[in-house]
Amino acid sequence: MEDIEKNARYEEARRHVREVRAFYTHALTYALVIAFLAALNLLRSPERLWFLWAAFGWGIGLTAHGMNTFALRGFLGAEWEARKIREYLDRRS
Repeated sequence: MEDIEKNARYEEARRHVREVRAFYTHALTYALVIAFLAALNLLRSPERLWFLWAAFGWGIGLTAHGMNTFALRGFLGAEWEARKIREYLDRRS
């Protein structure tokens, strides 16, 4: 049983590292695209700052991604899932 738990913890750590990498990739993409849109906006029509709408909308999604990756990790995360599995198995045996 100990090997199973070690393997499960390793897989959870691996999944988390992938989630963190995905968030950083998302953040970098956001920064590059918004910078491009800002430059385009300021060069073509500086009197109307439309790129802020894209930055705001996408920023909400990026914030949600970050919260899910870092802040809300324990909420319904791997520990909760493992606890619920143990509870279910205990009830069935």
